[in-house]
Amino acid sequence: MLGRGRFWPTREMARAALVAAGTFVAAGCGGGSADVEDAQHSTAPPRGPRPALCTSLRAQVTGHVAAPAATELSGLVLSRSQRGVLWTHNDSGDRARVLAVAPDGTALAEVAVAGAENVDWEDIALGPAPGGGDALYVGDIGDNEGQRSSIVVYRFDEPRVAAGRSQIALAQRLTLRYRDGAHDAEALLVDPSSGALVIVTKDFGATAGVYVADRPREETTTALRRVGELTLGAAEPVTAGDLSADGRTLVVRTYDGAFAWSRRAGESLASTLRRSACAVRADLLVEGQSEAVALTADGRTFYTVPEGGQPPIRRWAPVR
Repeated sequence: MLGRGRFWPTREMARAALVAAGTFVAAGCGGGSADVEDAQHSTAPPRGPRPALCTSLRAQVTGHVAAPAATELSGLVLSRSQRGVLWTHNDSGDRARVLAVAPDGTALAEVAVAGAENVDWEDIALGPAPGGGDALYVGDIGDNEGQRSSIVVYRFDEPRVAAGRSQIALAQRLTLRYRDGAHDAEALLVDPSSGALVIVTKDFGATAGVYVADRPREETTTALRRVGELTLGAAEPVTAGDLSADGRTLVVRTYDGAFAWSRRAGESLASTLRRSACAVRADLLVEGQSEAVALTADGRTFYTVPEGGQPPIRRWAPVR
């Protein structure tokens, strides 16, 4: 969500982000902090296979979200186990619920999230559930004024979509605290290897902070340690992130564009982010106020959805 005191980037400013690939800079270089991962500043091209998204993309409107509850969608993720199910949610001001919609916009389900409240929900991700299978992680991580002493990620088993039935999911509350003070953030990722939570802050400047909570637990507050900075080359902020179901492609988006990495099997997301990204050539600014991104299973295309009533769902795929 665009907060008070912020500005909307001009098209010229936004396009500048696509001139150079993103670079992850390890935090604490020269500081010797025990809380910081060992990493090197890297400006080398991405190692390993080049992500399929590293080309020009074209959008196709696949439908409009028909759910009346969808008024300010802020997060989006594609189910790994249920074909044609996109999970989404509204930004601040809504009650604690997630919506399931089809790529053509058909409303599939509305699930109340018990044990949760929506202070400022900004992103949604899939990750490992403690008992096995997939869990949804909803990031109540927005903080436009930079005043929250702690933030929350809600984790619950991915519901099975049952059209026409009222559904409730019981969430675990994972309370997190930044060691270096409050931050606004809109991008949440879950490491498939370790279950660690990765948050990229929403900074209006050349860099964004990358923070990790290694083993979050429900009964305590987990410290978020800063592991580095993500440099995208312009003043445009990061508004979402996602990892493909096959675990091979990582993407973060801004208002205007996106950046992608190839991830090795078993590699931590923080390690992936250390390497240079490629710029995805897609003019996402045409959507207006749009913050969400959901990769397809193979990481070759992604879906987006903007805010507003009956918003269009777009599928971005390489130009052929």
